[in-house]
Amino acid sequence: MPPEAAALNGGPMPGTRLPAAWKAPLGALALAAAALLAITAPAWGAMWHQWWNIDTYSHLLLVPFIIAWLVALKEEELAAMVPQPFWPGLGLVAAGLALWTAGTRLGINLVAEAGAVAALQAAVVALLGVRVSVLLALPLACMASLVPFGDEIIPPLQMITADIAIALTHASGVAARIDGIYIHTPAGLFIVAEACSGVKFLIAMVTLGVLVAFTRFQHRRARIAFLAACVIVPILANGVRAWATIYVAQFVGAERASGFDHIVYGWIFFAIVVMAMLGAAWRFFDRQPDDYGWPPETIARWNWLTRTEALTTAPSRAVIAIVTMAAIAAVATLL
Repeated sequence: MPPEAAALNGGPMPGTRLPAAWKAPLGALALAAAALLAITAPAWGAMWHQWWNIDTYSHLLLVPFIIAWLVALKEEELAAMVPQPFWPGLGLVAAGLALWTAGTRLGINLVAEAGAVAALQAAVVALLGVRVSVLLALPLACMASLVPFGDEIIPPLQMITADIAIALTHASGVAARIDGIYIHTPAGLFIVAEACSGVKFLIAMVTLGVLVAFTRFQHRRARIAFLAACVIVPILANGVRAWATIYVAQFVGAERASGFDHIVYGWIFFAIVVMAMLGAAWRFFDRQPDDYGWPPETIARWNWLTRTEALTTAPSRAVIAIVTMAAIAAVATLL
């Protein structure tokens, strides 16, 4: 096939690894991403602070590498496609920037951070097109997990943990009474503090569960069952951990039991539960990781995707529009 034909079909040009059809859209995406990251830098800085300094969200440091791995798994399928910038996607970028602007002006970090991530996701749709975005639906969805979330569910998790712990404490023959998150026992008073709510364990397990569910399970029911287990098992396991601390304290004292709890829960207990979950699910894995998502031949049969490709525009125009919208959003936060 001559070089010109290879370019028209999205194939790689001789002597290069990057298909010619991808150069302009990827270049535009890089410029748009740089502009969006620069404008929304305070939100990304706040997210980075939480990833790096707060244990609950430290696992999110791995998410960018997971996203890159998921994209790399689709390298061959992507090389066979021709990106078609989708001008209605610019509206999604505008919506993300509006969300960031609102969150910034109102001082609501969660909203601002969600808007910053959403704008970047939308830029991929706008500059690479719907067909490419459908193929990369999983890594694009994983970008949403970059937003630190979980503080809002700590109080109910504390109450659930306390209820499980007191039930098991009574079942094990230890006299105890509960008052909210306070558990009174002969060995002393135990408090299900925020750090004991299990939110760190739950968020990390759900993040892992999403990755495993969509890369290792072919059928929807199996995915739903595994994701449900990734929510239920950590909550129950955390209640068992809290009970074990209370029970051990009856024999060795509250101080020694609490120290043992932090060591075991931080390094051993979590690993045991994760391995048990993956071990139980292993026999049901029916998909290879690089087969995640919809097969390219299935995507090719969707007529609605062909219709979206009629709504195309030049990458240069799309990136100029995104940079302009980003500048307007930045000015709006200062007014």
